[in-house]
Order: sequence, then C-alpha cells, then structure tokens
Amino acid sequence: MIDVMLVDDHAVVREGYRRLLEREADMSVVAESGDATEAYQLYKTAAADVVVVDISMPGRGGIDLIRQLRQWDAKARVLVFSMHANASIALQAFKAGAGGYFTKSSDPETLIDAVRLVANHRPALCPEISKALAMSRLEDDKTSFDKLSPREFEVLRLIIEAKSTEEIANNLNLTPKTVGNYHYSIKSKLGVSSDIDLVYYCMRRDLVAGFVA
Repeated sequence: MIDVMLVDDHAVVREGYRRLLEREADMSVVAESGDATEAYQLYKTAAADVVVVDISMPGRGGIDLIRQLRQWDAKARVLVFSMHANASIALQAFKAGAGGYFTKSSDPETLIDAVRLVANHRPALCPEISKALAMSRLEDDKTSFDKLSPREFEVLRLIIEAKSTEEIANNLNLTPKTVGNYHYSIKSKLGVSSDIDLVYYCMRRDLVAGFVA
C-alpha cells in the first residue's frame, strides 16, 4: 500500500486527487493540508510514503516545505504537482529534494503513475517539464536563479508577491534581519542593485508570471 499525503491550498483540487488516487487498490490518502506549515507538522505523524505538493500556496510555499521535509526526514519522497512549467522553478524543487515534477495540465491519470514512480525512488517528470529542462540546457540558460538556495528562492517568491520584510519573516519563521540578509544575497547573486531591477530581471525570465499566477 502506498500512503499519500496531499498538500494544496485548494480543497477542490485535493478532493479530486483523493478520489483519483483512492480508486487504486494499492493507494490510500492518509493526510491532507492546504497550508505548508501545517503540512510539515502533519507529516511527522502521518507516515506518508509520498507527499504530493503544490508550489504556490499562501505564506510558505512548496519549495520551502520540500526543503523542510527533507531536512527532517532525508528519505521523504515528494512529488510536485503544480501549474508552473518554468525550468527554474522545477530545478529549485529538485534542489530542495523533490523526486518528481508534473504540471496540472498533465492528464490526471499520470498522477497515479508519478506517485508509483516516486514511491519506488524513481524520478518522475511530465513531458512539459522534461522539454522545459531540455530547452534550458540547449540554450545554455545558466541564469543566476540556479545559484540561489531553496530558501533564497522562497524569499524571492515572496518578494515578487510584494510581501513586506515582516510578512516574509512571519511566513518563514525568520527574523526581519535574516530576511534582509537573504534579500541582499539574492540581489547580489542575480547582479541587481534594486527591487525594481529584481522584478524586471524575473519578468524577463518569465518568473513573475510563474510566481503570481
């Protein structure tokens, strides 16, 4: 039996996933959450074999949740099921510890196959993400996003969402000073000097649409 935990801020999406997965004789949804902070606590007691995670959620996002899960449990198996087909976002998810990445535009039935692959410690990629990653390599798109840590990338996501330093600190359980340090590091690694330049940098690389969609 593959025990699955669902993390998505849309209840109707979680219900759809639950119905789809529980049609399979070897799958059971043992926990679900619409909040990354709650999901982290639930995981500690849910004993889930696979965690299906969305990237964009209010407050703490999916990438930071993946990072936390893998820090607490190095064997945690995580499958991203997201609307974002951006190569930089996918790479950050894998850097944080995801074992698979599928977009929500994929055939729903592919979720079943992806869960089985990740449960068996095998990589799972939908064609859309495979193509995005391949194009990124072909174009030698070595953007500075790849230099960011998963935590820096999560701070960047919240900056792009126009969150204040205090809001980011509350969402990520950090001090405002630490957020400020991350903010400075992000701009330094991306080679920009102001927040306006930072937004333009992300817009030119289709990251703003990915974060705020």
